[in-house]
Amino acid sequence: MRVIVFGGSGMVGQGVLRACLEDPAVTEVVAVVRRPLGIGRPRLREVAHADFTDFSAVAGELSGADACFYCLGVSAAGRGEAEYERVTYDYALAAARTVAAGNPELTFTYVSGEGTDSSEGGRSAWARIKGRTENALLSMDMRAYMFRPGWIQPVHGETSRTRLYRVMYTLASWLYPLLRRVAARHVTTTEHLGRAMLAVVRLEGGGPHILHSPEINRLGS
Repeated sequence: MRVIVFGGSGMVGQGVLRACLEDPAVTEVVAVVRRPLGIGRPRLREVAHADFTDFSAVAGELSGADACFYCLGVSAAGRGEAEYERVTYDYALAAARTVAAGNPELTFTYVSGEGTDSSEGGRSAWARIKGRTENALLSMDMRAYMFRPGWIQPVHGETSRTRLYRVMYTLASWLYPLLRRVAARHVTTTEHLGRAMLAVVRLEGGGPHILHSPEINRLGS
């Protein structure tokens, strides 16, 4: 299985990379990056690229994959709607169009979030934009799966690139066992998320195409 990963430097992407590199069925992991990840692994190949709105220059290196795990994302906090839409919608659609070109059997997984607005008509800009992105991806000629986790607990040293989130996860880490007991439907881990992404590839287009934490935990356990 040959897979492509976007967002490998982020907390979720780190977990997905780990799951891929631990799975013997994955023969090659192509990580699309702006800067080197600093991970020296035999099955990992990095493709450096600057413009995430246009991947035509590296399209040849991204063709023929079995799956694409899109984990790239930013917080809406402190960003205008136009900037957030560019990173959330434009980047994801540019990536999907490139990796799925001529490859309808590709499985594309997109990390969205709990509370995403599929109707695109709510008051929350981030939820509308995520919903619009999901709808566009689901309409494309590929096997698309939208992942909507709630709280994601890092479990193997994964760290967020956002300082606020790093602090939040550090302060809240002791709460995770309690969250698992009282809000199990809204929590998952980076490990379960990574394994679940690999699991949906094996569904070959079957199963639910919008997955929340319970489905993610079941597939990733």
